[in-house]
Amino acid sequence: MVLRLCAFVLANAAMAAGAAERPSDLSDAPAAIITAPAYAPAMTGGSASAAAGTVVAQLARQAPARGALLAGPTLVPIDVVTDTIDKLEPSMLRSVLKRRDGLLKITGEPRCTISIHSLRYQTVGGQGEPTDAGAVIMAPSGKDPACNGPRPVMLYAHGTVLDKTFSMARLNGEARLVAAMFVAQGYVVVAPDYAGYGVSSLPYHPYLNADQQSADMVDALRAARAAYGVLGLEVSQRLFLTGYSQGGFVALATQRAIQQYHADEFKVTAAAGLSGPYALAQMADDIFSGRPSTGVTSYLPLLTTSGQRAGAALYAAPEDLYEARYAEGIESLLPTKIKLDDLVNKGKLPKGALFAHDSQPQAADASAFFADRNLVRTSYRNAYLQDMAAHPCRSDAAEPLACAPEHGLRKWMVKNDLRSYVPQTPLLLCGGARDPVVPFSNAESAAAYFNGHGARAVLVDLETIQPQDAYLAQKQGFAHELQVLAQDAAKKGNDPGKAVSDRYHSRLAASFCLMTARDFFNSASP
Repeated sequence: MVLRLCAFVLANAAMAAGAAERPSDLSDAPAAIITAPAYAPAMTGGSASAAAGTVVAQLARQAPARGALLAGPTLVPIDVVTDTIDKLEPSMLRSVLKRRDGLLKITGEPRCTISIHSLRYQTVGGQGEPTDAGAVIMAPSGKDPACNGPRPVMLYAHGTVLDKTFSMARLNGEARLVAAMFVAQGYVVVAPDYAGYGVSSLPYHPYLNADQQSADMVDALRAARAAYGVLGLEVSQRLFLTGYSQGGFVALATQRAIQQYHADEFKVTAAAGLSGPYALAQMADDIFSGRPSTGVTSYLPLLTTSGQRAGAALYAAPEDLYEARYAEGIESLLPTKIKLDDLVNKGKLPKGALFAHDSQPQAADASAFFADRNLVRTSYRNAYLQDMAAHPCRSDAAEPLACAPEHGLRKWMVKNDLRSYVPQTPLLLCGGARDPVVPFSNAESAAAYFNGHGARAVLVDLETIQPQDAYLAQKQGFAHELQVLAQDAAKKGNDPGKAVSDRYHSRLAASFCLMTARDFFNSASP
């Protein structure tokens, strides 16, 4: 087993052979990133696990320094309907945004030309093993004063994707929105793809592993810094962090990591978490208490595989957690090159049934998550609920993580819950009260914790207008788009509620929270 693990780690580190890691690149990282035992399904402890951990540590010393630029920057052609171009001019971007569901009125008039540059850099996986990952630098240029001279840098963390080939280099969807919202207005955007996606050789993704994902972000920023000169980019001292959904979590984890481990290397001007699952322990407890959220049957395997790879021992074997029909191969299922609908049709994942139809308790409006051919075994859920009863994590509002759970999954959630530091730079938390994917209670709980410990976190609910509201325009725009979407669905004979729910998180809240983050950043002190 150790030999197989060594071969696996060596394969990940092959491109790094012969180089030496600077001691500071290890000593300034959280201990879990450096010394976490390597993962293998049959390894739950003992000398094999210890030996594997030693191998990882040895390879880490041989690998290039974390954040080393391994390839690039390389200009990425931009697809525009019938052609590819090297640079996207403001006039062409304006036409694209005008066609795309009225995005122009959200992003504003483009001022800068956009170019996209890919790079590959050295980072670590969830076990602390050396690996590589890809990122893009989105660069502004043009005659407008906003487009030249020293430009602010925004480090952006993207939302959850299941597509293993995903890259922010493809300027569509989330990447296009970020480019239009920030790069076209004069920001340099550095956007990692994350380890496990795109060009990365890591065979899994360390999903919501706060230590690894923040290390990945910091390493991407280091690599981008080495590439600025090659691209002729001038950057200012203003550094902003933001991300959406999973990326909201990653942005705050990165703020915490920079504050705790890299304050002598980077100074963050402001950060914004957008619709992120910051209060992971609370969210997991809510799910297992009978209030699951949309998409959980695909997010849960990502999360548990991430934990297992980090040595968290969430189960002895996948069939302890997952029903037999899904357990085989689930640890290597996601991310994938296969569409989610096809995975469901092939019986690899259920469409929405998380728990058995007779598993209790169940929230009144959660029946869709309780059905036959469910994903999670009732015995695993019951053990989780028993641990909740014995070790409740909500008994102390001031210290919500002072609960010492014994269940493996709950321990992993508490470890990665971000209500564990006090932000020292301006922070915005934005989301929508009816978000069906990432409940807004995450933002509320995080803001309450931060502000209760002396921080200055600004909480923005897109559905609640406050007196003298600084974000009134965003909230009014959001309300208008919700109304138009519902009305259009009704005219077509479709369910207005479902139409709104389907696009609430991925499209509407994302657009208006990014707009809110931009205003927040523009008003931040240098």
